[in-house]
Amino acid sequence: QVQLVESGGGLVQAGGSLRLSCAASGRTFSVVRMAWFRQVPGKEREFVAAIHWSGGATNYAESLKGRFTISRDNAGNTVYLQMNSLRPEDATVYCCAADRWPANLVRDQGGYDYWGQGTQVTVSS
Repeated sequence: QVQLVESGGGLVQAGGSLRLSCAASGRTFSVVRMAWFRQVPGKEREFVAAIHWSGGATNYAESLKGRFTISRDNAGNTVYLQMNSLRPEDATVYCCAADRWPANLVRDQGGYDYWGQGTQVTVSS
């Protein structure tokens, strides 16, 4: 089992920045990829970004590329999501996920084995 705990959410003004953290514990050696998704009302979670745990290769949702940056700290088993130029439409719950299978589609939430509880991001206009 892998446990994921997110932090760093909060209230920010439009145009501001936040950095989310996701701390992984447990059998982290089994993880090949970490990702961030966000909740969309009435829909499945929306893919935000992913990072390969060992190689560091990244993948972003096209609409968020340039504003959001995913990174990792392998020593600390932590993944980060730096969010800049935040907009009111970015406000939602952001969830961290971990995948054990390299063959799974990066942007498909169904392939991820472990999920955190999520952290709320609120953006005021």
